[in-house]
Amino acid sequence: MLILQTDRDALLKPLQAVIGIVERRHTLPILANILIECRNGQTMLFATDLEIQIHTNGPESDAGDFRITTNAKKLHDILRALPDGALVRLEQSDNRLTLTAGKSRFNLQTLPADEFPTMNVAEPVGSRFRLAQARLRDMISQVQYSMAVQDIRFYLNGLLMETAGSELRLIATDAHRLAYCRTDIDAQLPDAEVILPRKTVIELGKLLNRPDDEVEIELLDNQVRFNCNGTVIVSKIIDGKFPDYNRVIPLDNDKIFLIGRTQLLAALERSAILANEKFRGVRLQLLPGILRVSCSNNEQEEAQEELEIAYQGGELETAFNISYLMDVLRNIHSEDMQLAFGDANRSTLFTAPDKPDFKYIVMPMRI
Repeated sequence: MLILQTDRDALLKPLQAVIGIVERRHTLPILANILIECRNGQTMLFATDLEIQIHTNGPESDAGDFRITTNAKKLHDILRALPDGALVRLEQSDNRLTLTAGKSRFNLQTLPADEFPTMNVAEPVGSRFRLAQARLRDMISQVQYSMAVQDIRFYLNGLLMETAGSELRLIATDAHRLAYCRTDIDAQLPDAEVILPRKTVIELGKLLNRPDDEVEIELLDNQVRFNCNGTVIVSKIIDGKFPDYNRVIPLDNDKIFLIGRTQLLAALERSAILANEKFRGVRLQLLPGILRVSCSNNEQEEAQEELEIAYQGGELETAFNISYLMDVLRNIHSEDMQLAFGDANRSTLFTAPDKPDFKYIVMPMRI
């Protein structure tokens, strides 16, 4: 039975929007599949990993209502390998899906659609607001690199989304550094906070690809929903208490100076070549008019850079994980960065003059 006939791109594009959450290693075979569902002539594509669900509109079909699942990666790879503009036909027969395009023919296995685990979406909505996609994508890029990776403190393996009145804040930390940003929104919201899983943050960042359009954000009971470009992400949230980030933001660091972002990043990247591969330490020495950057390793090799700065305060020597410094400089695309030091044992505050709503705090290390 013919269920769909469409242009190759009309099926490939929605498939690309959902395939990012399909697990390659999975305990349930059906989690490797996507669900293609048609109601009233409109197809929809679903993917899930049981924690996140993405669905998006697909091409129209006049074959009547149907539901079918098939392997997401194989279908994606076949469509990508077909020539642009190819006419694709999908036919269903028993437990097989046949895809034909020109003289090409592919038979794919299916699994029962009734076994596909669609998520129950919580109701009612706790709060709802809209934001320009460009703004949310920029906020995510400013903080997501500070999320922990597979930390035993599971609440660090995600991003805190916090609403208060007409403010939206995003915060991420791995307990060694913290990134914070905020923005004003056109709404009055109750105080709320949710921790988004890392995978949700990554997929959301991919979805926000129409800068002039808006994304609708809904905070539900133990879930969050994002709706943009005809695609909806529903995600469970991480159950845990995020650290009180206000306590770690240094307010009285008095050794302050401005430095060119690309200038400092280039010096760190050169120095990192000779950094200890295990500890990745870098020493920063602050002198009147000079910031000295140095790295060494177990082979007694050493790199040293001197950068001129407009600073006439006291001297200081401290050390950091060099990757933490390069991360912020690569993700905050400002011309200058302001660094505020306290003493050798105190966290350093990075800010950008053209981004007053951004802060980055990094703890020193011993090397």
